[in-house]
Amino acid sequence: MEQNIIQNKIYQVRGVRVMLDFDLAELYQVETRVLNQAVKRNLKRFPSDFMFQLTAEEFDSLKSQIVIAKPGRGGSRSLPYAFTEHGVLMLASVLKSDIAALVSINIARTFAEMRRYIAANAEISADI
Repeated sequence: MEQNIIQNKIYQVRGVRVMLDFDLAELYQVETRVLNQAVKRNLKRFPSDFMFQLTAEEFDSLKSQIVIAKPGRGGSRSLPYAFTEHGVLMLASVLKSDIAALVSINIARTFAEMRRYIAANAEISADI
């Protein structure tokens, strides 16, 4: 899986980089409801620094930036959950599939590459 596909599904919310439940479900090749059911069965593994539900305002702000189906046309009926990097990695352990494991590895590599890129640009900016 290409890193740019994953990068395009990483958003900044509440000052942290997150991925949304419906994007993760697509990558993990499961329905969003299946992903969320697995999480709800294992809530102890997802503290608030691993996962949180978006507020209506946060979701509206994201909808203006990305293409999300409108409710009633296949869109979500509830506000999506946002998963931090650690939450994304925890998902692989609760979904227990080979695809989830492989996708989580690629996501972890993408987050790491983004951190390296940001750090390198910070050094360049400091030198200017």
